[in-house]
Amino acid sequence: MSDLPSRTLGVAFSDGDRVSRIAGAILRSDDALDGLAYGACTVGGSDATDAIVDLVAESGREDVRHLCLAGVAPAWFNLVDLCRLHEELDRPVSAVSYEASPGLEPALHGAFDGEDLAERLAVYRSLPPRRRVPLDDSGAADPESGSAAPLFVRAVGIDDDRAAAIVRSLVREGFRRPEPLRVASIAASAHREAIPDDSLPP
Repeated sequence: MSDLPSRTLGVAFSDGDRVSRIAGAILRSDDALDGLAYGACTVGGSDATDAIVDLVAESGREDVRHLCLAGVAPAWFNLVDLCRLHEELDRPVSAVSYEASPGLEPALHGAFDGEDLAERLAVYRSLPPRRRVPLDDSGAADPESGSAAPLFVRAVGIDDDRAAAIVRSLVREGFRRPEPLRVASIAASAHREAIPDDSLPP
């Protein structure tokens, strides 16, 4: 499709005990890696959205036209506010997950209370609903059905059909994760392993 973004920034997290290391991988539409950026947030905190905003700003890459996240609840429910990301970064945002789910509210109620719970519920309830995005047979197969396992996508700043088309275009044969997220996940894990001090940068 000619209207696909020329560059996508995939963002993934790798959790330590207290700190989650963040990596952003910029991939061109031809799959060439075109840049990496790094950040960090607190495991169990509420700073993931700010950390992503900072990561994108510090990358200085105005040519990135689409932001693709590995889920909305990294770092033990450090929920990402997709609407705020879209407003502050002025580009479409998609979040991809891989399993059917009844939603996060029961888990949030089980893990938090008081102001911590209220803050997370407000962010979670502001998110657009997930849309099931089927993949063709080039994606990784569901072991139960034998067919390509679907993805689940939330999108802000872009209509659902276009978001689905973009995410599908980023999945490579034999894989299920969109390529920017696959590369970002590898980079985030390497970043965490390279920094033994489990503390946030100043």
